Amino acid sequence: MSGLRTVSKWLVILGAVNWGLVALLKYDLFMNLFGKWPGLVQVVYLLVGVAGVWGLYAMLTNGSKKRK
Repeated sequence: MSGLRTVSKWLVILGAVNWGLVALLKYDLFMNLFGKWPGLVQVVYLLVGVAGVWGLYAMLTNGSKKRK
């Protein structure tokens, strides 16, 4: 399970860096890396989104367990 957590954390970090690059430089890292395969770009964005939602859920549930 820790391997999945590590992958999820890296996906969230890469997603955040990508959005920062889009905002600052109008440079989409994922599109430039995988642009020849639009389906793969969509899968990467989906994985980043799922990792973000899972991370949010993990933060909220771990935080409530610590308070008890």
